[in-house]
Amino acid sequence: MMKAKTRKVRMRALGAMSGTSLDGVDAAVVDTDGEAIFGFGEAAYRAYGAGERKALAAALGKWAGPEVEAAEAIVEDAHAEVLAGFADVDLIGFHGQTLAHEPRGRGTLQVGDGQALAEALGVPVVWDFRSADVEMGGEGAPLAPFFHFACARWIGAERPLCFLNLGGVANITWVDPGKGAPEDEGALLAFDTGPANAPLNDLLRERRGVDFDEDGRIAREGEVETGALELFLAEPYFARIPPKSLDRNDFSEMVGLVRELSDADAAATLTAMCAAGVAAGMEHCPSPPERVLVTGGGRHNPVLMEMLRVSLDCPVMAVEEVGLDGDMLEAQAFAYLAVRVAQGMPTSCPGTTGVRALVGGGTVSRPGD
Repeated sequence: MMKAKTRKVRMRALGAMSGTSLDGVDAAVVDTDGEAIFGFGEAAYRAYGAGERKALAAALGKWAGPEVEAAEAIVEDAHAEVLAGFADVDLIGFHGQTLAHEPRGRGTLQVGDGQALAEALGVPVVWDFRSADVEMGGEGAPLAPFFHFACARWIGAERPLCFLNLGGVANITWVDPGKGAPEDEGALLAFDTGPANAPLNDLLRERRGVDFDEDGRIAREGEVETGALELFLAEPYFARIPPKSLDRNDFSEMVGLVRELSDADAAATLTAMCAAGVAAGMEHCPSPPERVLVTGGGRHNPVLMEMLRVSLDCPVMAVEEVGLDGDMLEAQAFAYLAVRVAQGMPTSCPGTTGVRALVGGGTVSRPGD
C-alpha cells in the first residue's frame, strides 16, 4: 500500500502520451508537487508518418515478435525527437504506446524503454505506469483521474463534474472536488465507456484514405442505423459495474455492423455509438455531474458533441472553456503522475481502476543506472 511522503517537492515535469488513435506524440510541461497544479508550461506535438502508423497498427494486439520490436523502435525514436526540444525539466513521464491490454488475462503492454530515453535525454524518466496496478488486481486504466482531480481544483470546481476523454477509446472520470484528496473514498470514479474515435478512424482510412472525419462532415451527411446501434448497446460491457477498461480493439465488430452501409451512414452510426456508450456510462455516476468537460480529439467533432449534448442531462463543453488544453491533457497527466511516482504517492485507487489498494505505478530510470 502506498503512503504519501510528508515533504513534497515542486517540480517542472514533462509528460508524453501516444494514444490509441495512433496519430502521434503529445508532450507538455506541468509545474506541480504531485498534489497541486501551479501552472502549465510549453507543449509540442510530433505526428506519426503514414509508414509509422502502419507499423504501429500492425503491432496492435500483439505481445511479442518482429512487429512489436519495430513498433518499440518507432515509439522510442519519436519520443526522443520531440522530448529533446524541451529544456530545464526535472523529470519526464513516459507512457509509451499501448499495444495490448488484457487486465484479466495476459496483463498490459506499453512499448518503449524508459531507461533508453533517460540515457538519450539526460533526465530521469518515469515509465511503465500500468503494470503494478494490473498486478494488484486493477484494470490498469484509466490513469488520468488523479490528474483530473487536481484539474478540478485548479479550475475552482466546487460540485461534482465529469471529465470525458474522447481518444481512440472513450473514458470518463467523475470527480467530487470537495474531497480532501483523490484517493479518498468517493472522490473519484473512472472507467472506459466504450469506443470513441478508433473504429471511425479505421473505417475512414480503409474506405477513403483519410485519418478522421474532419469537422464531422461525413457523419453529418448520413443517417444512424438504429438496428446496429441497438446491437451495439446490447453488449454486456455496458451493464458491467465500473471500474472497467477496454482494449482499443475490443469493439472491433462495430465496423462489421456498419460494413454494408454507405460511408456517410457508417460514419453517423459509429459516431452515435460513441455518444450512446457515454450516455450509458453516465448512469453509473454516483451523482449527476454539474457539467461534462470534454478532452481528446473527439471534442473537435461537432456532430459527436451535438449527440452528447442531446444524450446527457447537463452542459457539455470542451475543456478549453475552463482554461485547459484538450490536446495536451493526457500528456500533462503523465507529467503529473511522474511526480507522484517519484515522491512515493499513489497514482490509482479502487475507485479509478478497481485495484485492491492504493498503488503507485511506475518505474524510475535515471541516466547512468
